[in-house]
Amino acid sequence: MSLADTPAPPTAEPAVLRYAAFTRDPAGGNPAGVVLDAAGLDEATMLAVAARLGYSETAFLTPPPAGGEATEGVRAYRARYFSPQAEVPFCGHATVATAVALGERYGTGEYLFHTQAGPVPVTVDERDGVLRATLTGVPPHTEEYAEADLAEALAALGWDRADLDPALAPRVAYAGARHLVLAAATRSRLARLDYDFERLRALMLRTDLTTVQLVHRDPADPLVFHVRDPFPVGGVVEDPATGAAALAFGAYAREAGLVPDDAELTLHQGEDMGRPGVLTVTLVPGDPRVRVSGAGVPLAEPAA
Repeated sequence: MSLADTPAPPTAEPAVLRYAAFTRDPAGGNPAGVVLDAAGLDEATMLAVAARLGYSETAFLTPPPAGGEATEGVRAYRARYFSPQAEVPFCGHATVATAVALGERYGTGEYLFHTQAGPVPVTVDERDGVLRATLTGVPPHTEEYAEADLAEALAALGWDRADLDPALAPRVAYAGARHLVLAAATRSRLARLDYDFERLRALMLRTDLTTVQLVHRDPADPLVFHVRDPFPVGGVVEDPATGAAALAFGAYAREAGLVPDDAELTLHQGEDMGRPGVLTVTLVPGDPRVRVSGAGVPLAEPAA
C-alpha cells in the first residue's frame, strides 16, 4: 500500500504534524515538521511551511515515483526535506519523526522513503509503549577536507588546532548528506559553542556541507560519543539531534578503525542546548550501510 491508496485533496494550508525525534520526552530531541500528504504542494509552498515552523527540517510525503511503488508488506513514499532556508537531500531526524507518525496511523512494520539521496528503508517498532524508528542510510563514504578549508572552519568556530583530538582526524563523511567531522579533545571544548554564523555558513556553502559535526569520545566508553551540529546553511545555529550526521559518523568511525565492524554506538546530542536526545548507530558486518535508531513522540500543537 502507498500514499496513493489513501489520497486527500490538497489544500492551501496542508496539515502539519509536529514530532520530536530521538527522544521519549517531548522536551528533548529534535523537533520536526511532518506533512503526510504533500500532493499538490510546490517547492515554494513547502519552503514557506518549513520557514513558518522554524524547525531545522520539515518532511513532506508524496506518492512514490514510478517504479518505486510499495511491495508486499512495505509502504512506499517519496520524501522531501526543507529547512527554513533551503531544501536538503536527506534528513535523519525528520525521517524518524515521519516514520513514527506513520506508525501511529498504519502500525509498525516496514516503510520505504525515496529521497533525493536514494532509497531509505525504515523499520518502525514499539518498545515499552513508545514507537521507535530504525533507518538504513544510503551507501556512505568519507573523504579528506582541504587543509585551507579546515583552517577556515577552525577560525569560524573559534577553535585552535590544540582543541582537536589527534586520534580522530578531520574528515568529510557522507551518508545522504555531507558533514565535516571535527573531534574535540575535551568535553569542555565541545560544550563551548560560540561561532561566526555567517563565516561558517559561507564556507559550508562553498564546500557543500550540510552540518559540521563536532564530536567528543567519552573516555569511559569508546562506543559513546557526545556530539553537536552547527547548521547555519539551514538558517539554524545548532541542530539538536542529527540523524543524517549520525549515519555519516558511523561510516567515519568504521573507516577510521575506531570501532569494530559490528559496533553499536551511542551518540548523545542536545545536552548543551537543553534538549537531550539519544541516537543509536549500528554497524553490520558485510553491509557498508549504517543504521540509526531513535524514539519519537508527538508535540502539542502551539496555542492559537
